[in-house]
Amino acid sequence: PQVTIYSATWCGFCSAAKQYLDRIGVKYTDKDVDQDRAFAEESVKISGQTGIPVLDINGTIIVGFDRPRIDAALQTSKN
Repeated sequence: PQVTIYSATWCGFCSAAKQYLDRIGVKYTDKDVDQDRAFAEESVKISGQTGIPVLDINGTIIVGFDRPRIDAALQTSKN
């Protein structure tokens, strides 16, 4: 699957989401919204919200660390 996570180092839910993806062996691109303003703007544009983490799993946008939705999006990408 193509996975991108918009996150920040201070964000606990962002860390939890990345640890979860690491644990289940899913590779992802991490875009730190504090390091690059363009990433923050991109995150808001695709999600319609300012909260993080924002995950883009093959075009499915998930705001927050929502394991059931993450699992469902990953499962769909395998089919």
